[in-house]
Amino acid sequence: MNILEKIKQLKNERHWSVYRLAEESGVMQSTLSNMFTRGTMPSIATLEQLCEAFGITLSQFFEEDEKALSHEEMLFISQYKKLSARDKEIVLAMIEIMNQNKR
Repeated sequence: MNILEKIKQLKNERHWSVYRLAEESGVMQSTLSNMFTRGTMPSIATLEQLCEAFGITLSQFFEEDEKALSHEEMLFISQYKKLSARDKEIVLAMIEIMNQNKR
């Protein structure tokens, strides 16, 4: 899969428009439109911004195997990154409690 197809796939999995992707990533909508309509390849900096919005690393973006994160996992990470330090501590404590209850 090429880079633009992968970006489109990740965008579509989230049911995001180009506008929403621009909002989430901080990449100008005109830049994204040029990428999709003209086949312009993104710079590394732009690709990093897009990966951040998708909640994945560049390494994960280029993974082709089963090790890639699921949509739910990427969504969780994306939302987690937006939390304050205190809220992150609370979420981690909750996860630990939930895992202890399964034992």
